[in-house]
Amino acid sequence: MASIRELHQQLVSKERSCTEVTEAALAQIQQLEPKLHSFLAVTAEQALEQARQVDAQIAAGQPIGPLAGIPIGIKDNLCTQGIPTTCASRILQNFIPSYESTVTQKLQNAGAVMVGKTNLDEFAMGSSTENSAYQVTANPWDIERVPGGSSGGSAAAVAAGECVVALGSDTGGSIRLPASFCGVVGLKPTYGLVSRYGLVAFASSLDQIGPLAQSVEDAAILLGAIAGYDPQDSTSLNVAIPDYTQSLIPDIKGKRIGVIQETFGEGLDPVVEKTVQEAIQQLKDLGAEIKEVSCPRFRYGLPTYYIIAPSEASANLARYDGVKYGFRAEADNLLAMYKQTRSQGFGAEVKRRIMIGTYTLSAGYYDAYYLKAQKVRTLIKQDFEQAFEQVDVLVSPTAPTTAFKAGEKTTDPLTMYLSDLMTVPVNLAGLPSLSLPCGFDPQGLPIGLQMISNVLCEGILLQVAYAYEQATPWHKHSPQV
Repeated sequence: MASIRELHQQLVSKERSCTEVTEAALAQIQQLEPKLHSFLAVTAEQALEQARQVDAQIAAGQPIGPLAGIPIGIKDNLCTQGIPTTCASRILQNFIPSYESTVTQKLQNAGAVMVGKTNLDEFAMGSSTENSAYQVTANPWDIERVPGGSSGGSAAAVAAGECVVALGSDTGGSIRLPASFCGVVGLKPTYGLVSRYGLVAFASSLDQIGPLAQSVEDAAILLGAIAGYDPQDSTSLNVAIPDYTQSLIPDIKGKRIGVIQETFGEGLDPVVEKTVQEAIQQLKDLGAEIKEVSCPRFRYGLPTYYIIAPSEASANLARYDGVKYGFRAEADNLLAMYKQTRSQGFGAEVKRRIMIGTYTLSAGYYDAYYLKAQKVRTLIKQDFEQAFEQVDVLVSPTAPTTAFKAGEKTTDPLTMYLSDLMTVPVNLAGLPSLSLPCGFDPQGLPIGLQMISNVLCEGILLQVAYAYEQATPWHKHSPQV
């Protein structure tokens, strides 16, 4: 699939029509979906109507923006007016929102063409997209393996060329992990940079919407379109949004890059470690100053996250009771209806996290667990602040391993949770971070390099990532599904 810039030039020069581009994406979806299962819903009719509107604009000589006519996938936890939004859960199987999320409204205004709603782990809880109530998404590089999660549907769709770019959400690595497993670029913005209005909440102090793309440039264009202040989101940051494409300069001479010591060693696949070290050497060859940096509380990120996130999930998911909307179980009395609705409507992983969260918030355990976790979260944030006094960007592996086989970790939740080892501290600190391809293992599976910058420093993050991407061939590889 061509890049946003290439497609834009083709549309403006009338080399191709928007309808042709959309039909090509829909044909790719039709051909690959029986193997990949990236989409929960394909919105072909609406997509073609949006494409015709863009074609009419071009025919009338009206200028169009860079995203006009670009096929895009939307993670199915973002509300889309009149189109089912299920969060891959049975409890929301018939839920059709009466309003549009801020980010999807912005994309509509920009002329982007939504080709469908992508699969995810139920309520974005998972690292493999195996927790969906409807289907298991396959990794385009090896359909016997998982695409990562929870934004696995979006990552797989972009990698396989079913859409040009896609939106995901990242609570503890849910954009970056699937980006790593599927060999694409995934960007988690600074907390509050992108409005969460219309994103179905998992953990409100951690959730953030971001782009998945084939290149750093495409991610920068999509980020620019969705970022910005929103009065409907109380956590939204009222800051000026720069043109992120202006940061795409392949020159990083003198940039200070810190290697997080705690992300190497025990538990890291040797092939992943070797590949990431080679990527760090490449950054050095490009003129960056490489420095080892210690974030001593980094290793406490995972246990801290798995107290805070389930606690917030427990509170957020209390609204699904069969009364107001969504699935309702038939029962003899109100209490039985509550119990049966939640028992039948939620999957095992969601129930597990609700139970953990309810326990940690209960009287007698709140101080011992939740309050202590919040204190550790502050210490993790302080570690990052001290690191950014010395360096401009931090780097680490995105994931300890490459994509694992479907079913390999479903019976062992703790092993599954370890997939998020490198990514969750970033969410706890509210920092921007991206994953981009940096090589392949002997099985031909992609390996991701994680880059982290300080709050609202997406520009320098994109600059370093772009310089690395342009100096290496990894982004030019695509899977043969």
